Amino acid sequence: MILRRLLSLYGLLFFVFVYAPILLVVIYSFNANTLNMMIWDGFTLDWYRQIFGLETSLAESATYVDSTDQLWGAVRTSLIVALSTSVFSTVFGTALALAVARYRFRLARFYRTLMMLPMIMPDIVLGIALLIFFITIGMNLSMLTIIVGQSTFLISYVFVTVSARLAEFDTSVEEASADLGATPAQTFRKVTLPGIAPGILGGWLLAFIISMDDLVITYFIAGTGNTTLPIHIWGLLRRGIKPEINAIATLMLLFTLLIAAIGLYFRSRRQK
Repeated sequence: MILRRLLSLYGLLFFVFVYAPILLVVIYSFNANTLNMMIWDGFTLDWYRQIFGLETSLAESATYVDSTDQLWGAVRTSLIVALSTSVFSTVFGTALALAVARYRFRLARFYRTLMMLPMIMPDIVLGIALLIFFITIGMNLSMLTIIVGQSTFLISYVFVTVSARLAEFDTSVEEASADLGATPAQTFRKVTLPGIAPGILGGWLLAFIISMDDLVITYFIAGTGNTTLPIHIWGLLRRGIKPEINAIATLMLLFTLLIAAIGLYFRSRRQK
């Protein structure tokens, strides 16, 4: 009985430790205090209005966000990079997962280990390595280097996600399709692809969300003029935590939850 209560208390404290800071970010994004975020000075939506370039009653004293255009430029860059990287990573990660699952070769287990290394490698090490690589080959840092750099580790996430789905996939269905006269291309399009679609969708969503949130690796390989949203927020944080930063973080949280909800919705429909 005592052990059960201790475990329940531990579980409660764990959730408080994880979610309380996030809840505070949301709460203080509505704080009207323009100088000290930790002192509550009333409820306001002005920080959200300011993000969208609307007039606010706190506009004269709230000069922390330099330019709304800079903020939305960073959002646009992040979306372009995330969409490009997630599509690229999903295509190649899925192809690699299919190749490893369907073909037997001597170094298959070693190859799987290599595919997981980018996931466990420290971000700062990977960021420095990519920076040195791009400089060595004479490639100018740009949006392209961000996409290529992020894809180097996001392919691993898609590979693991799709591989887990392939491990549960019944290959006898593919054999039955071949016995009924379907070509390999038809079998892949009508049997294999629908069967592993939840894994592919999950891999794409995971790659998209990680790309949107990545800071360390992107910071090393972004160059000038290619500021993503996390880098933009990091620049603001270097001058202190203000309510408008909390508002931006809250909107990012809502966007991430929306993407996850869309993925769960399509996954549940497919399972039905």
